[in-house]
Amino acid sequence: MPRRDLLTGLGLAGLLLPEAVAYAGMAGLAPGRAIAAAVAGALAYAVVGRSRYAVIAPTSSSAAILGAALIGLSAEGLGDKGLSQGGAAATALVVMTGVIFAALGAFRLGSLAGFISRPVLRGFAMGLAITIIVRQLPHLLGISVPGAPMWRLLGEIAMALPRTNWPSLLLGLGALAALLALRRAPHWPGSLMVIGGGLLLGWWLDPAAWGVALVGEVALTWPDFALPPFALLPRLAQIAAPIALILFAESWGTMRSLALQNGDRLDANRELSALGLANLAAGLAQGMPVGAGFSAANANASAGAQSRWAAIMAALALLGLALFAAPAIGRIPEPILAAVVIAALTHALHPGPIRRLFQIRRDGWVAVAAAVGVLALGVLNGMLAAIALSIAMLLYDLAHPSISTLGQVGDSHDYVDIARHDDARAPANIALFRPNAPLFFANAESVLNLIAARAAASGAPVVVLSLEESNDLDATAIDALGEFVLDRAQHGQRVLLARAHDRVRDVLVAAGMAQLAQDSTFSVADAVARAGASWQDSAI
Repeated sequence: MPRRDLLTGLGLAGLLLPEAVAYAGMAGLAPGRAIAAAVAGALAYAVVGRSRYAVIAPTSSSAAILGAALIGLSAEGLGDKGLSQGGAAATALVVMTGVIFAALGAFRLGSLAGFISRPVLRGFAMGLAITIIVRQLPHLLGISVPGAPMWRLLGEIAMALPRTNWPSLLLGLGALAALLALRRAPHWPGSLMVIGGGLLLGWWLDPAAWGVALVGEVALTWPDFALPPFALLPRLAQIAAPIALILFAESWGTMRSLALQNGDRLDANRELSALGLANLAAGLAQGMPVGAGFSAANANASAGAQSRWAAIMAALALLGLALFAAPAIGRIPEPILAAVVIAALTHALHPGPIRRLFQIRRDGWVAVAAAVGVLALGVLNGMLAAIALSIAMLLYDLAHPSISTLGQVGDSHDYVDIARHDDARAPANIALFRPNAPLFFANAESVLNLIAARAAASGAPVVVLSLEESNDLDATAIDALGEFVLDRAQHGQRVLLARAHDRVRDVLVAAGMAQLAQDSTFSVADAVARAGASWQDSAI
């Protein structure tokens, strides 16, 4: 095991601890359940998963959904059994989430991840970082605000600012400054050192006397494998599906973005199976739903983790803290834990990746929409909205493609867009056009109508249509192409197809346009030569 991974793992334990306490509170469960889930999930993922940066533990989004679900279920059938029954429902949800992931991996549905583009991932990462930081601000300020969507939460925080506990704020800012300063010494486990300082402060002094909130009791309990009422199982299955979806979006977004940054390769199907195993293990440990947490994974990458050993060591160190230092952990001031989480996410706020999208004029607003969507709509709905926007923009571009008029470069066989190349010249008596997108049902008629208008204006007796962008044609495109050929023939123009793929030729023959398929060519130069010969024959 590399020494860097050992030190990184120790530092990660200092981050996982405050996150576990915070996320257990969001879900309305004991901190020990979150710690058990982080330990079991991380160790189980290491068996199957392949991301060297992913740290499998409870996440903020899944904890929020779980907490809301348990509150709703308490009104639907948990009755008077309260927390014990709620814990059983939580366990059932975790197991069901694991089963869903395992099924998705078994049926190889990881290709669904392909609908999440890289700009969406970049915007998602920034939006999620801002979300987690904002949710840590009340702990940093020493104020209590009700849980709410992001924009309402900001209003609640603003209204509560006059109640700021200044010792909490100073303590949190001091811890944050120390963490940022320790980044200059990457070989030191900064977060663990700051947590250790918090342990000493909470043990020797009395922060509570200054109004500073403490973590409180942290203890692991032996699993009791309690089951919820059978009547609740169908309702739990309905809740498990969105939990699995949001964990998939958050986990794959985290894994994939870090893999892209560091040149790693991941198999979405394998990662789905690994997340399934991790959640099943977390369920058996009576824990919470787990996924690749954004803050821990980014902290892992920033510390220079070289393998999955870093996450394994983090899980073992967290287990050791829970078993042997639980009383001391309970006296750690909450502002210090909040500072650890915030420090792990500060580098994710760098606008460089999104600024680059605007510089290359590609999908910058999609990334911005993903970030704003996560902030305004929540993690799951924000991700889905950004994906829908990127797909809508793709469909719009495909439905409104540009059309190039081609010309020959000198005496070569190269034919390029005349509008972009001043040295390209159109051959005499031949009109050359190329749709810059595949022809399909959404664009075939409009594109061919525009080409027909340009062909009519050219007055050329032969029209060459380059189909290099179309690997195949659907029924609408075939009908539109047949109507285009017939229309041009009625106006005295012959149509030849260039760069026609074999599948296009096959479907033309099947559609009764064998002559058009036979006259088509594999290059624009051959089509021009054939068009020239055809025009000369007709002129004679």
